[in-house]
Amino acid sequence: MEIIPAIDIIDGKCVRLSQGNYNRKKVYNEDPLEVARMFEDWGLSRLHLVDLDGAKARHIVNHDILQRIAEKTKLVIDFGGGIKSDRDVDIAFKSGASMLTIGSVAVNDPEIFLGWMKKYGSDNIILGADHNAGKIAISGWTQTSSRNLIDFINEYMKKGVKKILCTDISVDGMLTGPSIEVYRELLDKFENIQLIASGGVSKTEDLIDLKNIGVQSVVVGKAIYEGRISKKEIRGFLY
Repeated sequence: MEIIPAIDIIDGKCVRLSQGNYNRKKVYNEDPLEVARMFEDWGLSRLHLVDLDGAKARHIVNHDILQRIAEKTKLVIDFGGGIKSDRDVDIAFKSGASMLTIGSVAVNDPEIFLGWMKKYGSDNIILGADHNAGKIAISGWTQTSSRNLIDFINEYMKKGVKKILCTDISVDGMLTGPSIEVYRELLDKFENIQLIASGGVSKTEDLIDLKNIGVQSVVVGKAIYEGRISKKEIRGFLY
């Protein structure tokens, strides 16, 4: 199973939120590049980089940080937050993103999303399926749509989407454990899904549980920042 560390950015700093609440913000490092280099030193090869300022502003804000990390590390970066237009997509890829995670546009403008997938390829466009009580959330998790998680994923997989990043907002940043049953249901319903689980991981045992049900990739953030999962444990899991 692939371990993908997360860096969320507000005001140019590495932060973590609790349940997506911008008022429950904790700053972990003033320099996201320093954190990215730490992850690379740990032996990790991927990075989930989220522009929370961009998600709120509805356009990319922190592309300069994306560019710095892409230039100064060898991490394969998937980038999300504020991607709403062709210009945002162009800026993100030119700044060094290998993949983009897109959620709100997939809900509000399906044809635009599918156009990007066709242009850039299904390996490079990740469907962001972030949900709260089974309903898809959008706009940096500040709004909950009427779209059902299962139906939403089913619709897009039928149209060629391969990679799904699914975050259960209710457990994100809470260190209470991942939503195993949600991921189990997705893996049971969608045979060819390339699932990236996100939210709630609190310890190495959570990673083992996710691997045991067949999850291919998992995003880990706060558990690392709070010292719940160590470098030694990550490296042991990788090798």
